[in-house]
Amino acid sequence: MKTLNVDIWSDIACPWCYVGKRRLEAALARFPDSADVAITWHAFELDPAAPKVRDASATYAERLAKKYGSSVARANEMLTTMTDTAAKDGLDFHFERVQPGNTFDAHRLIHLAHERGVQGAVKERLLRAYMTEGAVISDRDVLVRLGVEAGLDAEEARAVLSSDRYAAEVRADEDQARTLGISGVPFFVIGGYGVSGAQPPDALLSVLTRAWSETADEPALAEGAACGPDGCA
Repeated sequence: MKTLNVDIWSDIACPWCYVGKRRLEAALARFPDSADVAITWHAFELDPAAPKVRDASATYAERLAKKYGSSVARANEMLTTMTDTAAKDGLDFHFERVQPGNTFDAHRLIHLAHERGVQGAVKERLLRAYMTEGAVISDRDVLVRLGVEAGLDAEEARAVLSSDRYAAEVRADEDQARTLGISGVPFFVIGGYGVSGAQPPDALLSVLTRAWSETADEPALAEGAACGPDGCA
């Protein structure tokens, strides 16, 4: 049976990654061979040095303003634009609730989910918890709860998070991203084609169709809106 592999590098703390996920789903809904598409989510930490929980005294907009060297008012405008963009893709972003923190354990949980056949569900649950509900996804108890809601076993999830299991796999994902030259996410490898950023569904559908019909000798790169270590564009 023919299978089209779609590998996606992304981070939980990445608004464009959630938008990109929705846009891929919209493209797959129109792709006649979607049943034969195998999606694998790979780890990419936008801020590997992030603490478990950041200083709660600063708002998301204030942190954004500091990063870009802009005013808080301008940062709020950027967040409003991002929220409006996400809403067009059916997503309900609440930046006033977001609690940034380290995402390494979340990526380890996603690797467990891959082995248990519920990776897509766990990825979705973590993104919604972060971008919509304001969950602290660096908290292991929170991760266990979210994992269980998405189909994981509570005891196994807790055991994984209490160990260093899947740490090497997360680092391997990030090493592969560097090898591929990935500097921003989401980044999709659809068959032999690289797609950078949250491309519109029509563009993703075009790549899916082309990749299904042929194999690229070298990754062909298309670029769109993405998040990198220095912020989202």
